[in-house]
Amino acid sequence: MKLSIVIPCYNEVDNINKLKLELVPVIVDLVGMILPDGNAITDVEVVFVDDGSVDETLDSLQKAFTEDQDTVVSYSYARHELNRGLGAALRTGFKESTGEIVVTTDSDGTYQFSTIPNLLACLAPNVDIVTASPYHPDGEVVGVPRYRIFLSRGSSLIYRAIVNSNVHTYTALFRAYRRDVIERVGFRADDYLGATELMVKAMLKGYRVVEYPAALHRRVFGVSKARLLRTVISHLRFQSKLLLHKLKISSFE
Repeated sequence: MKLSIVIPCYNEVDNINKLKLELVPVIVDLVGMILPDGNAITDVEVVFVDDGSVDETLDSLQKAFTEDQDTVVSYSYARHELNRGLGAALRTGFKESTGEIVVTTDSDGTYQFSTIPNLLACLAPNVDIVTASPYHPDGEVVGVPRYRIFLSRGSSLIYRAIVNSNVHTYTALFRAYRRDVIERVGFRADDYLGATELMVKAMLKGYRVVEYPAALHRRVFGVSKARLLRTVISHLRFQSKLLLHKLKISSFE
């Protein structure tokens, strides 16, 4: 079974050395891993999506990773000429990926790459998406500014009330998807809403989501690219549409 790892990047030149140091050993060890359904990972491809960086992110990525390619581990690079947002970068990464399982993760390592095997270990035969969950009772937040956690946790609480209370975290990028999900579930958001929109729509279509209680760490190099006000507004608009849809359905029951 082939595994794809999609990593969006935007102005991450200062983070590339750390990214390589922490990611490559994990990628190598993933080859041969037996998944819960009994399939073994035979190939791993990493798809970097440079979302219109204005620094040397793409060149730095190519210099850092190209030499590590071999017959079972490969690295590829896609680029947006202009910054289009996380959701758009994910769509590009999904289009470029070819694995039966697709992992998405942040380039800054706020969810540690060393936990990718733990994430995959939750992908039982009847599970379609595994999402990292720092807000799960067994999850953890380490050093992240309180205002960011307040906004993210608050947004997830609203989704829990509207969609499914058994899922504690709706805003994480760190996830594993079966190919069927990303081929059959579309999402429109170009910004940070994109990953949430994809998971919510998948849940509404009947795909099963389980959580991996993860630790969310603060970024070490660079700054977060999230535009907080824009992200909050995007989530509120999407939540309003979900609530309206839910009320309309209830009125006909």
